[in-house]
Amino acid sequence: MSDFLYRRGRLYCEGVAVEQIAASVGTPVYVYSRAVMERNFRRYDRAFRGCPHTICYSVKANSSLALLSVLAGLGAGFDIVSGGELHRALAAGGDPGRLVFSGVGKTAAEMEAALRAGILLFNAESSGELSLLARLARKAGRKAPAALRVNPDVSAGAHPYISTGLRRHKFGIDISRAEALYLKAARARWLQIAGVSCHIGSQILALEPFLEALEKLLDLAERLRRHGLAIRYLDLGGGLGVSHHSGEAGPDIGEYGRRLRRILDSASGERYHLLLEPGRSIVGEAGILLARVLYTKRGATKRFIIVDAAMNDLLRPALYGSYHEVRPAANLRRRQVEADVVGPICESGDFLAQDRRLPEVRPGELLAVFTTGAYGAALGSNYNSRLRPPEVLVEGDRFRIIRERESYDDLVRLERL
Repeated sequence: MSDFLYRRGRLYCEGVAVEQIAASVGTPVYVYSRAVMERNFRRYDRAFRGCPHTICYSVKANSSLALLSVLAGLGAGFDIVSGGELHRALAAGGDPGRLVFSGVGKTAAEMEAALRAGILLFNAESSGELSLLARLARKAGRKAPAALRVNPDVSAGAHPYISTGLRRHKFGIDISRAEALYLKAARARWLQIAGVSCHIGSQILALEPFLEALEKLLDLAERLRRHGLAIRYLDLGGGLGVSHHSGEAGPDIGEYGRRLRRILDSASGERYHLLLEPGRSIVGEAGILLARVLYTKRGATKRFIIVDAAMNDLLRPALYGSYHEVRPAANLRRRQVEADVVGPICESGDFLAQDRRLPEVRPGELLAVFTTGAYGAALGSNYNSRLRPPEVLVEGDRFRIIRERESYDDLVRLERL
């Protein structure tokens, strides 16, 4: 959050006061710092300097075309999980030769589009998917570069909904069964078996689960090479978390790189090319959600601050019970009160924060919800027929709208009476 700072009592994103953005664009609104996003991407790139690698930004974290375009300009690859994300990555200028296609339920149409585009790697998650991919590759007359996403049975300690690396989860292929499936797939004429992949979860704050997963991937890859398979890529997925509390630091990307490289250096023969799929750790801290106070209200046992942003704009607190810091856009010197920050939606689960100590705010004043650059706008919806908010990118002392606020006409444009 280093580019979101108070100056003379006003909250700034880089060189722009957020009150200026709210006055110009309205609220609610997502505000992103280009500087934070670029700095985080470069930290990853530096951490693996000297090691063959591609940083494939996870599009699901935030799929805004403008943000994807900035990352493509820095040399990022992309991790996609749908045909729509493929379309977005290409529309933003992404290099198809740096795209990896993950996901447990790829359709034939999505695979065909990715084959036409010439992507780097399909991360297949079942034997059925491999069979379909081989048939589609034969039809297209081109080999499909493929890896198996293996499930390494590593506990990441994250929320159950975003933990994906245990045997009971729907993702990947049990690592104990992977070797036999690899040897079978290697006999398919239209598959080019090129890598081993995994993804153990999201918002992981410890490095040890990644180290354990990489050691298991490397062990499998070494066995496959001894069988004569040309395994080039090790895809460790993403999942590195961020801190949601001021004054606390998330995992150190540099240390993450050093410890992973130490494991890779133990490999024999030709060096592996490491693929990483960070999302949250690139864009999470780069975004805030601005909301205007509508009313304050005292219930029988609680105080409520009712704002114009809601769970359709930021679902994570309701879905995961996630914590996001909330602060006034003006550094108010008023008495502190304990309150829930809630939205207008007709659900008791519509809250952005609960039981928070905040300065006593008044209707019309502005609040900022921090660390919402990832899985904020991307999880947005039109629930209660609410309009999705605009998105703004700050670049130094200027800002520009990168997604317009929806209109009521947009809300019903695709519907028919």
